[in-house]
Amino acid sequence: MSAHTQTAEKGQNTTLLCQESYVCSGTDEAIFECDECRSLQCQRCEEELHQPERLRNHERTRIRPGHVPYCDSCKGANGNIMHASMTGSRQIAAVRCQVCKINLCVECQKRTHAGGNRRKHPVTVYHAGKAQEEEEGMDEETKRRKMTEKVVSFLLVDETEEIQVRNEEDFIKKLDCSPDQHLKVVSIFGNTGDGKSHTLNHTFFYGREVFKTSPAQESCTVGVWAAYDPVRRVVVIDTEGLLGATVNLSQRTRLLLKVLAISDLVIYRTRADRLHNDLFKFLGDASEAYLKHFTKELKATTARCGLDVPLSTLGPGVIIFHETVYTKLLGSDHPSEVPEKLIQDRFRKLSCFPEAFSSIHYKGTRTYNPPTDFSGLRRAVEQQLENNTTRSPRQPGVIYKALKALSDRFSGEIPDDQMAHSSFFPDEYFTCSSVCLSCGCGCKKSMNHAKEGVPHESKSRCRYSHQYDNRVYTCKACYERGMEVSVVPKTSASTDSPWLGLAKYAWSGYVIECPNCGVVYRSRQYWFGNQDPVNTVVRTEIEHVWPGTDGFLKDNNNAAQRLLDGMNFMAQSVSELSLGPTKAVTSWLTDQIAPAYWRPNSQILSCKKCNTPFKDNDTKHHCRACGEGFCDGCSSKTRPVPERGWGPAPVRVCDNCYDNRGIQLDVAELPSDEEGGTLIARKVGEAVQNTLGAVVTAMDIPLGLVKDAARPAYWVPDHEILHCHNCRKEFSIKLSKHHCRACGQGFCDECSHDRRAVPSRGWDHPVRVCFNCNKKPGDL
Repeated sequence: MSAHTQTAEKGQNTTLLCQESYVCSGTDEAIFECDECRSLQCQRCEEELHQPERLRNHERTRIRPGHVPYCDSCKGANGNIMHASMTGSRQIAAVRCQVCKINLCVECQKRTHAGGNRRKHPVTVYHAGKAQEEEEGMDEETKRRKMTEKVVSFLLVDETEEIQVRNEEDFIKKLDCSPDQHLKVVSIFGNTGDGKSHTLNHTFFYGREVFKTSPAQESCTVGVWAAYDPVRRVVVIDTEGLLGATVNLSQRTRLLLKVLAISDLVIYRTRADRLHNDLFKFLGDASEAYLKHFTKELKATTARCGLDVPLSTLGPGVIIFHETVYTKLLGSDHPSEVPEKLIQDRFRKLSCFPEAFSSIHYKGTRTYNPPTDFSGLRRAVEQQLENNTTRSPRQPGVIYKALKALSDRFSGEIPDDQMAHSSFFPDEYFTCSSVCLSCGCGCKKSMNHAKEGVPHESKSRCRYSHQYDNRVYTCKACYERGMEVSVVPKTSASTDSPWLGLAKYAWSGYVIECPNCGVVYRSRQYWFGNQDPVNTVVRTEIEHVWPGTDGFLKDNNNAAQRLLDGMNFMAQSVSELSLGPTKAVTSWLTDQIAPAYWRPNSQILSCKKCNTPFKDNDTKHHCRACGEGFCDGCSSKTRPVPERGWGPAPVRVCDNCYDNRGIQLDVAELPSDEEGGTLIARKVGEAVQNTLGAVVTAMDIPLGLVKDAARPAYWVPDHEILHCHNCRKEFSIKLSKHHCRACGQGFCDECSHDRRAVPSRGWDHPVRVCFNCNKKPGDL
């Protein structure tokens, strides 16, 4: 408050201070104005205040030189400007009340602070005109300094290669530039401790600490940081130093090449009396990796995103900034020799060829007494930025899309045991990390190629492994005609019906069928002397076994499973067709052996007690005491009924008869001898029915064992399938498991109700396949 009070006494505001005092105690310079908070805020207070989710969407604007906030008292509760509607324009604040903590225009100050205790409130006076007059009196250099006073840096990519801006709009907002502004990108590389951040601060921001510097031994720059230079209209990127003691060294090195790929100009900063070989090897390896992995991806990004400007006509230009203390600069001994020519000779001697870079320039400075002179570097950078012949400026959205595309493509952990440390950027940083399970060679495709449906590939030949059976059969006759057609052993030919194919399989064994030549082999075609197909009709090739892929010549003989499927279908059909007649016959037979006092089944249409109508599938139960028909819920109790001849074992009775167990029947109601014989027949019928039910249940138990023995080799065993492979529902008695005939995984009925032929597995007729396999194009 003291700073504001002194300002009020002088009648001017030389510097706008933070009005929140949340973190900084009101001593830091204001950077933002928040419309909802109605205050000016410094960088630290703005970040802390807007951490909560409900405050993140506050409208905040960056304060420009000579900024004066609007009047707070003119705003309505819903953001309407009441005073503006009366005067015709929104009012600029003239003062800020230090007690009320609001900005007031002249009219609102008179209206609210003219009398009473408010008249004595200390105020800060805003003078917009004075700031404008001061700006008009500045020279060009001072204006440039003024433009960079509000620049702040932000973390663009962390050390794990994760982009720290949410989207394109967030990237533009943090840069604080116009979305339509055309920009170039300047980045810096070099060894840790060589002063890269310090170089950027003095080259672009007149010594302001936009990028953090530190005298400590630990590196002060972790990840990739970015800031916008409004003077030269460039995105300045600071990177982590080489040769530092860091974890995830491989990922951080790969991150440097991503930054290099989106840059228009690269500064390689070295503070050594003589140029080391590491500098030339780094640039040579970066050039090779750029041409090998990044050029194609950047061109694909241009086409995929519909960008108007090419991203990879040539790589960035390079400026080698060399600072010495005790030695002369490169080429100073021989003024006739150009330093760039000496640089090219050095590259050639080391067999490093920086072909990807559009240009390489040398800029040196000898520091006899600190500080370092950056004026030569500044002029060289500005000269290169004005050259648009190879790298043209582009909108910030294009820069973000290029970085996002490279991050999505080249990401993931790099196994240490697969790295070649002889290069700064080995192929392992950018290629797929999958390894063949049979021969151990690696995939040569680029990273994350599986997301685009591109299969694994290796240039080396594989070796056969009995464990994976990685053989592939091709038709020999087709191969001799210039075609390569894969064939697999299977149960029956595609032209045979399912039952005829099973009969032929039982007689003459499995077949090998070519789509062009038809059936070329049967395993038991003759009584004796059947030859191996490899010696007669097929060629054998050995293919790589990549993680997550199936074997090649697994047993596709599915005769047993097809027989089970046919029997299940037949049993289900017979069961469904005979359901009606079976019910009628059962009802009639039950009436024939029922006691005389039982009501016939044909007359029982609803439960005697709850009046619930019986449906076709509902079971009717007779009370052994009264003989009426009841549902299961109304006749679930049991007791002996000796008066009806049911005893001493308990039998089913209705609820009413169970409660009236003390009532004795009259002699006329006791069963006669004829009825006694019928009662014995009924008891025998119930015993037979219970016995048959137990037999059927006992037959169901070994059915699971038969299914496991009959399943093809590529099917996942039933005991390993606990939930649906697609919807993840857990299997239970009510939810049955079904195998997809293509992939062999277990699914519920909803996720595998499609029918399709799977010739590669020996299913030539439509069979059950899962939802995912059914979406695959071509033959399965």
